[in-house]
Amino acid sequence: MMRDGAPKTIYRKDYLSPDFLIDSVELAFDIFDGRTRVSSKLHIHRNGANNAPLVLDGEALEIVGLKIDGRELDQTDFRYVHGKLTIMDVADQFCFEAEVDIVPEENTSLEGLYRSRTMYCTQCEAEGYRKITFGLDRPDVLSTYTVSLTADKANCPVLLSNGNEVSRYDAENGRHTVVWHDPHPKPSYLFAIVAGDLEVVSDTFTTLSGKVVDLRIWVEAKDIDYCAHAMRSLQASMRWDEERYGLEYDLDLFNIVAVDDFNMGAMENKSLNIFNTSCVLAHPDITTDLGYQRVESVVAHEYFHNFSGNRVTCRDWFQLSLKEGFTVYRDAEFSADMNSRGVKRIEDVAFLRTHQFAEDAGPMAHPVRPDSFIEISNFYTMTVYEKGAEVVRMLNTLLGDDAFYRGAKLYFERFDGMAVTCDDFVDAMQEASGKDLSQFRRWYEQAGTPIISVDATFNEASGQLDMTLTQRNPPTPGQDSKPPLHIPVALSLLVDGKHHEFGGGQTEQVLELTNESERLSFTGLSKAPVVSVLRGFSAPVRLEFEQSQDDLVSLIGFDDDPYVRWDASQRLAFEAIDDGTGHLAADYVDALRRVLDGSSEAAMKSQLLALPTEASIADRHAQVGLVDVHAIHSAKMRVAAALGTGLREELTDIVSAGMASAEVYAPSAAQIGQRALVHTALSLLVASDASWLATARELYFAATNLSDRLCAARLVVHHGDEVHRAEVLQHFFDRWKSENLVVNQWFVMQSTRPAPSAVQDVMALTEHEAFDWRNPNKVRSLISSFAGANPVAFHSSDGSGYTLLGDAVRRLQSGNPQIASRMLAPMTRFRRYAHGQDQMRAELESIAALKNLSQDVFEVVQRSLGDD
Repeated sequence: MMRDGAPKTIYRKDYLSPDFLIDSVELAFDIFDGRTRVSSKLHIHRNGANNAPLVLDGEALEIVGLKIDGRELDQTDFRYVHGKLTIMDVADQFCFEAEVDIVPEENTSLEGLYRSRTMYCTQCEAEGYRKITFGLDRPDVLSTYTVSLTADKANCPVLLSNGNEVSRYDAENGRHTVVWHDPHPKPSYLFAIVAGDLEVVSDTFTTLSGKVVDLRIWVEAKDIDYCAHAMRSLQASMRWDEERYGLEYDLDLFNIVAVDDFNMGAMENKSLNIFNTSCVLAHPDITTDLGYQRVESVVAHEYFHNFSGNRVTCRDWFQLSLKEGFTVYRDAEFSADMNSRGVKRIEDVAFLRTHQFAEDAGPMAHPVRPDSFIEISNFYTMTVYEKGAEVVRMLNTLLGDDAFYRGAKLYFERFDGMAVTCDDFVDAMQEASGKDLSQFRRWYEQAGTPIISVDATFNEASGQLDMTLTQRNPPTPGQDSKPPLHIPVALSLLVDGKHHEFGGGQTEQVLELTNESERLSFTGLSKAPVVSVLRGFSAPVRLEFEQSQDDLVSLIGFDDDPYVRWDASQRLAFEAIDDGTGHLAADYVDALRRVLDGSSEAAMKSQLLALPTEASIADRHAQVGLVDVHAIHSAKMRVAAALGTGLREELTDIVSAGMASAEVYAPSAAQIGQRALVHTALSLLVASDASWLATARELYFAATNLSDRLCAARLVVHHGDEVHRAEVLQHFFDRWKSENLVVNQWFVMQSTRPAPSAVQDVMALTEHEAFDWRNPNKVRSLISSFAGANPVAFHSSDGSGYTLLGDAVRRLQSGNPQIASRMLAPMTRFRRYAHGQDQMRAELESIAALKNLSQDVFEVVQRSLGDD
């Protein structure tokens, strides 16, 4: 399980350019049931003046034959150990050939070439190519690929690879061959093939220059009716990238394939994107509103990678955020344009503050550009993706749109076809804008979440507001002392409910905080203003700013920044939850009543009404002491009940109108917002009065879409009695057991029920006919949802929740180490809890003691236990 025989830390500072480069790769796959033969021909030349031996990556490959320039190699000519093939004496330029056998049917890691239901497919990022054949499996070696695929025509009528189809012909014994060529040099991690029995949904896209691109989505026959939304999303993405970035698709064909067994959401392989089915299939019966938006976002994300990741790729894996952070930012902007910009920003910030902030505060904290790793798969993290996107957003904020897009244009033009670094990206932005970004680069170097403290004093006599902003950067593993960051802080002032003009009609300023502490003043104010700070969440920081309840109510009612309004509502909710009594200030309830009666879009009303997640409350409590998840749950439920009671009339009207609507389902922003508001309202009413469960049950049986059906079912399952819970669960499963994606939701519904007895339910469900340990979606839906989204049950006082997760990791860690290591996250932060520390530590130590522990799990466990 350990590459190179033992866990080895790789450091960014030790990067060396490759000793050899590969100009072109020719691959031939001969696919049989139970064995696939891969023949490769690599045209290699030495990179510069060196006398290094040829060292190729290759894991668990059965060697049939090796050649150099046509000469067969015998056992004395090479050494193959610990995933490395070494040939000592090679010329400066030569052709290397290999024939190897692999068994995709037995590949449970879902890296390399593996079998998923009716198809063979690949996942090569980050280092899966080496499980297919020998090569230089690193992102800075770019080659052109010609690929020949041969398989049984009846079982695998569809044979796909990157680029353009060159030829196809029938072979002997009912087999056939298709040849593909990709003219664009690419690293091995972007190589892909698919072979199987698939149906296709086809359409076209005409680029701004008039080129017609064929678009194809390949799925199993059972899913053929679920592709329309993904196709529309792809076409919208292509048009948006042309209009926003001036980037036109560079081939005549774009393929998407939906796969049931997939470790990730999707993969941007050049012209052959492979997707988890959950990120491409959509229909009102099997997809929630959020699912529709996720499909739109992921389709866009993978398409945008065609330039920010494929045409310009990473020099090494430490630069992962170069492609992922930039592309997450691009897909977030796309989704904001397609839906509600303000609500999209709130959703992204809520996700970041709940999950990435917790990662930054735990043992796995690392910079956006990590300095070291043992297993690169562990660094496909919230920090690299989500915080990386925030770093790009800050560049846009600091430079302005014109300079930012000039910088992006320069970046794509200068580095087209190259493997580059995060510094190269910032260099392009700096050159295009003329702005000194030397201090800003620290965002790529420093781990942790900065804290900004704001102190404001108003002088009534002079009409002057004095503000002091202070930044501090708490220590994180390996970084005890950190210099100040370059932080954009967007600011506005409200006087009598209206935004103050700073001059030139501007009502917002972006302050650039570069020192540990900076002081600023605003004059000409008629009275003490309400300060609107960190507008649009202009930087990924924690804000410490004491504001009165009156000020927060004013921000909710009068600010024009959606994030600030939402944050003010969350802060009032935090105060009520922390109070613990369930008592709500009248002003808070009145402010929400005015929101519900006002003209805000329904989606915004839902966001302002929604209480903080228990995970975000826990993260907030962890900053000042130990976390008691059970106390948090109880306090939040008391506040939810109080809100349901205080707003009963308004919430009842919302639910009644929603249930009376005869509007045909559409995943439009307006409809999604309306349903979200109804669901939030009904949830608060159920919290305040159990009799509302009858309405939830009514909604469940009357629902015409999964969003309504799932909201209602979840309320009954989480809060109803045993009889009604069993009724809904059985009805739900019987109706949708043939739809894997819906069954996954059925698992989530049960695994997140906030009761200690859910532990036993989850254990029993691992034996259910619909559960499959080999399928990542099933494991995530049942085990990961339980551990990560059900703190009440996971932290059961008897420790059974920890044992359940530990047993799952022990079971999966050798077969699918990526999934096993990611599942561990809820236990890695064991030191922040007021209960269960010793039990969680014991589980981690038990996992650490396993023989043949995978590198993925080894690194997570060792970092978690590091302080011990």
